[in-house]
Amino acid sequence: MPSCADIQAFFDEATHTVSYLVSDPQTCQAAIIDPVLDYDHASGKATTASADRILAAARTRKLRITWVLETHAHADHLSAAPYLKTRTHATVAIGERIRDVQRIFRPVFNLDDVPGDGSEFDRLFQDGDIFDLGSLPVEVLHTPGHTPACVSYRIGDAVFVGDTLFMPDYGTARADFPGGDARTLYRSIRRLLELPPHTRLFMCHDYKAPGRTAYAWESTVARQRHDNVHVHDGIGIEAFVEMRRQRDASLPAPTLLLPAIQVNIRAGRLPKAESNGVHYLKIPVSLATGQA
Repeated sequence: MPSCADIQAFFDEATHTVSYLVSDPQTCQAAIIDPVLDYDHASGKATTASADRILAAARTRKLRITWVLETHAHADHLSAAPYLKTRTHATVAIGERIRDVQRIFRPVFNLDDVPGDGSEFDRLFQDGDIFDLGSLPVEVLHTPGHTPACVSYRIGDAVFVGDTLFMPDYGTARADFPGGDARTLYRSIRRLLELPPHTRLFMCHDYKAPGRTAYAWESTVARQRHDNVHVHDGIGIEAFVEMRRQRDASLPAPTLLLPAIQVNIRAGRLPKAESNGVHYLKIPVSLATGQA
């Protein structure tokens, strides 16, 4: 079924993240997918410029934002979901296995205020759930592997795949974060690539593969099956798992990993302000045995 949704992309070059404003022309209801909070790690300062650009576009088009949808708990940017919720009263949603991610990272940061039940979010989706964006049905596809909680959102012939896939010349997401699994990721990708060939796939990130001069974030199932450097037809699961093992071992940790995880498993909320009114994030420090 062709998609009747209008799709507008917003690229944040600082984090290489693509956020989407997806709307139903019939009812003017809209969803924001994977919104970015602008955060400067060196100074600890955050602004809402990226989120405000999306809100401005929605106002111009007279859209009413009813959903803020996260594809997963991101490790490379902080979510602007709470700010958008205060401005729009939208429902903030994510896959139900965010509970697993919370339970993995709660002891890492000693987060006593995170119960691990996903209650920070307004709605937790199961695989196969269908909800309405105005008159448009949205199907939730559980696509784990990068994280246990990853979901993709299918609206007609458009699927928002989060970090599961990148553009064909860049490949696929890493699977070495706690809770990640390359075999699971491969199966999730194959599930997406079993969709009709004309299905449009919208990425959450782009890093411009070597030789490409422009950022890009839209592909198709047919193109991914034919051209994806990591999972094109003919590449089996064992070859993929070994490729990911070697590649992931060479990748540095994302710059915003520590702040992003703490904030995003709380649905984008900062830790409670302390007595001086300042919010603080934690940095776990591991010392070698015997060192003070």
